[in-house]
Amino acid sequence: MAVEKFETALKKLEEVVKKLEGGELSLEDSLKAFEEGVKHSAFCSKKLNEAERRVELLIKQRDGSFTKKPFEEEE
Repeated sequence: MAVEKFETALKKLEEVVKKLEGGELSLEDSLKAFEEGVKHSAFCSKKLNEAERRVELLIKQRDGSFTKKPFEEEE
């Protein structure tokens, strides 16, 4: 997959889902669409995981300054 934006991949994934839900595709076309959807889904998942790792929370200190704190996953 070429360099792609998350939003573009998500839109393509939504289009694939609509096609599959429409029930008008042949079995072969359904399988191709499904494969395409899995690729877009994996790309989106990867981008979300990357973004989550980069998130930092700003915590305001008593003196008015801010400190950075790594995002902590909920269990």
